Amino acid sequence: MSDICVTDAPPDAALTGRIIGLAIRVHRHFGPGLLESVYETCLCHELVRDGLAIVRQAVLPLMYDGVRLDSGLRAGVIVEQAVILEVKAVEEIVPLHESQMLTYLRLSGCRVGLLLNFNSIMLKDGLRRFVR
Repeated sequence: MSDICVTDAPPDAALTGRIIGLAIRVHRHFGPGLLESVYETCLCHELVRDGLAIVRQAVLPLMYDGVRLDSGLRAGVIVEQAVILEVKAVEEIVPLHESQMLTYLRLSGCRVGLLLNFNSIMLKDGLRRFVR
């Protein structure tokens, strides 16, 4: 599987619904207060257990001045080559996090991104969906 999204078709609501449901399961188990890496690891476990293909820390291509550069830029998780997940555990989502997601979408070619802030009392309050 490629490290980047390769499909032009937007994922259906069923896929993003599955992802969000699994994220809620992880959040209900732990609640807020842990490191992002813990939530990402557990969410990836749930995604794979649910039969979804994932790439963790997916390398994103960076083209500049007609040259592909190795910048080390990575998206948190790409699910089914269609949805970028960015897991956060921060006090609040700020515009910089949203800009980061939009950049990841543009560079990857994915059409949908989910920004998940697990440091929320209710995960739905820390969820942002992006469509390019």
